[in-house]
Amino acid sequence: MYRITQKKILNPTVIQMNIEAPLVAKKAKPGQFIILRVEEDSERIPLTVAGTDKENGTVKIIFQVVGATTKKLSFKEEGEHICDFVGPLGTATELDGLKKVCIIGGGVGCAIAMPVAEALHNMGAEVTSIIGFRSKDLLILEDEFRSFSDTLHIMTDDGSYARQGNVTVPLKEMLEKGGKFDMIITIGPLIMMKFVTETARPFGVPVTVSMNPVMIDGTGMCGGCRLTLNVEGKKVTKFACVDGPDFNGYEVDFDEAMSRSRMYADFERHAYEDTCNLYKKEVN
Repeated sequence: MYRITQKKILNPTVIQMNIEAPLVAKKAKPGQFIILRVEEDSERIPLTVAGTDKENGTVKIIFQVVGATTKKLSFKEEGEHICDFVGPLGTATELDGLKKVCIIGGGVGCAIAMPVAEALHNMGAEVTSIIGFRSKDLLILEDEFRSFSDTLHIMTDDGSYARQGNVTVPLKEMLEKGGKFDMIITIGPLIMMKFVTETARPFGVPVTVSMNPVMIDGTGMCGGCRLTLNVEGKKVTKFACVDGPDFNGYEVDFDEAMSRSRMYADFERHAYEDTCNLYKKEVN
């Protein structure tokens, strides 16, 4: 059992927790993830490591309440426990040699982008960050990104905070003005990462994307997280859990990934509703 040492509400649908897991905290690096179960009979879900405190042996996770399991997890309070917390899994983000990097996060994807920005900042790299949200109410981690970024652009779809527009707007402006980056690292919704990649393509800037498809075991055995890459004209199958989650954005078949991501939408919605109804009955 793994104890929840801290719980913080970041916005109406996003929650941050610190989980007591000393062995995971000791080894986890930016870009890696864990797989957890809330209860013994719960499904397994992957969540990216959003930070670690090696001294206190805790791992920070940030999650959006979108399905049954994240809803169950959101009911947990400080001092309570979750059943399983396995990791670190996946391959850490490759940061060696990067001197000037653009980090682009969208929505809850900013929770994955933030520790990468922190690591680069601590390495002495020049970090330009672009973070985007639908509205001001959904903004998270602004202070953290300001601390780890030399330049920060905040975008909201509705213009309720900072600048109106999507994350590709400032990226395109910088590139058109001759801005140079060793790497663009983008993390967020699939459609956002696709358009970030396409925005960067004419300028030839390398793009790393973080893929988070459906996972079950996290070891490459189930095949649920498979992706298709187009490598030198050939289609190659990779598994996000062991080969990723980071991939070359120019090689990812985003259209296939988006189609696969919608396969379980109806099931997830019904499971989420059942969990909410069960909780209401327990409270009443």
